[in-house]
Amino acid sequence: MVEQVIVIGSGPAGLTAALYAARADLRPLVLEGSQPGGQLMTTTGVENYPGFPEGLLGPDLIAAMKKQAERFGARFLPKQVQSVDLAIVPFLVATEDETLECQAMIIAAGASARLLGLESERKLLGHGVSACATCDGFFFRGKKVLVVGGGDSALEEALFLTKFAESIYVVHRRDKLRASKIMQDRASKNPKISFIWNTVVDDILDVAQNKVTAVRLRDVNTNDSTDMPIDGVFVAIGHRPNTAFLKNQVELDSKGFIVCQGDSSRTSVEGVFAAGDVIDPVYKQAVTAAGTGCRAAIDCDHYLSSLREA
Repeated sequence: MVEQVIVIGSGPAGLTAALYAARADLRPLVLEGSQPGGQLMTTTGVENYPGFPEGLLGPDLIAAMKKQAERFGARFLPKQVQSVDLAIVPFLVATEDETLECQAMIIAAGASARLLGLESERKLLGHGVSACATCDGFFFRGKKVLVVGGGDSALEEALFLTKFAESIYVVHRRDKLRASKIMQDRASKNPKISFIWNTVVDDILDVAQNKVTAVRLRDVNTNDSTDMPIDGVFVAIGHRPNTAFLKNQVELDSKGFIVCQGDSSRTSVEGVFAAGDVIDPVYKQAVTAAGTGCRAAIDCDHYLSSLREA
């Protein structure tokens, strides 16, 4: 059976694309991926998604979006895409145990925050550890937080957090930053921001309490370790778009993000559309991802309609 459209990914972009595609009677098939729901599934509180004045849990928002898409006929499979073949039509989509075919495709596979790789970091993600100050900064009003990183992203996070936190400590493994001079100037002039040089985070405490209470810091020059009391940790060492399976299939930029044509969701392959964090190195918000999911579904519907009319 050849599907009209397969949506790859089930975060806000994929679910919105599925909703709009289902409303257009395209009966989309959504391949949910290795982390169904995307990064929102590790977000304990969402305060900035329009329409929810009291806020809600990330998993609850995803569940509601999925239910809404299912109401109009979207179908879901808990499978991860291993590879695609976009050189032939119908397109081929290989999962771990079968190969599917489709006339059109919407890629909304999301992005993954680059993390430190600590077990405690993974266990405390959403419980004091975050990779998004815009998402979670509000919860740290009057608190002391740590930002890990030395590029523009880290300083942007630190500067944003000055709206809420009492003190922000930027930890960097070197003695100078990679960030642009203008960002360095802004951060160094802000009285709330301090820098801890030549230092790495070896551990985050305290998993037993299910919250962040301190970080174990190690000086890379002396190898001395100290425990520093802290209320939250923001990891800002970049994001990686989940596009490895698309190599040599669609045009990607130097960082691996899908290149779209103009203001549309159209990729370099006719009939293949993209939405969400796979095309967005800047905003990385649930609401912006949802907007691009809507756009991709509408572009996809127009494409399939043109095929029927030809």
